[in-house]
Amino acid sequence: MTLLAADSLRSPLVRLRGIGKRFGPVQVLRGVDLDIFGGEVLVLAGENGAGKSTLIKILGGVHTDFDGTIEIDGQVVRPRSPLEAAALGVAIIFQELSLVPTLTVADNIFLGRPLTRRGFVDDAGQRAAARRLLDQLGLDIDVDQRVEDLSIAQQQLTEVAKALARDARVIVMDEPTSALNAPEVEKLFGLIADLKARGCGIVYITHKMEEIERIADRIAVLRDGEHVGAAPAAELPPAKLVNWMVGREVEHQFPRHAGQPGAERLRLDGFSVWRNGRGNRPTVEGVSFSVHAGEILGVGGLQGSGASDLFGGLFGAYGAQVGGQAWLDSRPLAIASPRRAIDQGLAWLTNDRKATGLVLPLSIIANATLADLPRLSTAGWRRPPLEIAAAREQGATLALRAASLDMEVGLLSGGNQQKVALAKWLQTRPRLLLLDEPTRGIDIGAKREIYQLMNDLTARGLAILLITSELPELLALSDRLVVLHRGRLTAEFSRAEATPEKVLAAAMGRA
Repeated sequence: MTLLAADSLRSPLVRLRGIGKRFGPVQVLRGVDLDIFGGEVLVLAGENGAGKSTLIKILGGVHTDFDGTIEIDGQVVRPRSPLEAAALGVAIIFQELSLVPTLTVADNIFLGRPLTRRGFVDDAGQRAAARRLLDQLGLDIDVDQRVEDLSIAQQQLTEVAKALARDARVIVMDEPTSALNAPEVEKLFGLIADLKARGCGIVYITHKMEEIERIADRIAVLRDGEHVGAAPAAELPPAKLVNWMVGREVEHQFPRHAGQPGAERLRLDGFSVWRNGRGNRPTVEGVSFSVHAGEILGVGGLQGSGASDLFGGLFGAYGAQVGGQAWLDSRPLAIASPRRAIDQGLAWLTNDRKATGLVLPLSIIANATLADLPRLSTAGWRRPPLEIAAAREQGATLALRAASLDMEVGLLSGGNQQKVALAKWLQTRPRLLLLDEPTRGIDIGAKREIYQLMNDLTARGLAILLITSELPELLALSDRLVVLHRGRLTAEFSRAEATPEKVLAAAMGRA
């Protein structure tokens, strides 16, 4: 399909024409055209697996074997590495940040392109230049601090500073707010506005509709590896955008069908978690609540609330560093290790599928059966036919899209990776499912599939504890909510009582 011109009187900073890319027998991009203009935010939209990440990796010099042409400032180029792309003025900020944790902020900003003096790295010059750059961006970050000691938000902003230190004119941001809280998002958006004013072209990838509505100047949509179209944001309202993305109308964004709660599944009484050992303040302190079969209990709170530590404590991630009482199906819950938790009927989908949810170099089959190997084995010997059958059944249940179950999970789109992570836990036949950010970084179509899966699971009597940083999602999906602030429970709401104002007030400790 042909690109709709953003402005025929302007010349684009970057012009992509006829971009195609194949991985073995799988064609992931077909004849994609895209223009990137200075002084605008171009939102690149599409479902997971649409080809967005592959396209930006071609522009950023990660994938060098592709069809089509790239023009920068009217010159045909073919970046053979990220360093070459950076030299051409293109910087990619991936979801998985490319910083070196053990190096300082200054060293990371000039990584691969150090300031030198008489053939040696000019440490003092780099620190001074890094301070000037961060001051220009309005960022209060110590340039001598190691990156591993920074918050995720500070690391994201350090990536932006790193891009500008290389005089980047085109900056691609892939889901940059996925791990940021509201004030940190505002800081990033302010920085994006400043970059636009400087004439930079911003390519922004997000699955959050509210972000698209707020910052997009123009939107381009990919679907199944092909370019669907592009239009000014004002001409592409949410309903039309979703239709372009998924090829059909999507109604009822949150299809929650509340049922009748059954028997009490989990009860906590004065439950505490010492993530860093009992000599320190507990990260979860004296929490009491219950959840019933067939019910979704939302757990609200801001960053640092302790919600994720609550899940980790229940699942035995911190060993026996817990206090208080916990009962599962009216029997004391023995908390010792994740293996013991699985045996008792708990499953925990963590909030970082790539770091703690999946083994990316292994196949779909291996990942989907990893937590259930004892049941799929005989006398300690694996039985591959059983594993294949189990993975095939879970894949069908979750509408997994993959060329083969033997594929490495790392080659799947984010939404399909999340489905494999869910398959791993559903295979264990849990009675209580702990979902921590189950829809983070996935597209609207995959989100709806996960919402429907949650409905199906609760209809069969499963109990779900849900954490999500998207407040509309939390309010719409939860039958009841509890809210944490600095590890303590500050409020509990029924579905009818919960409002954004009440939940946020409780999350800030004002309830």
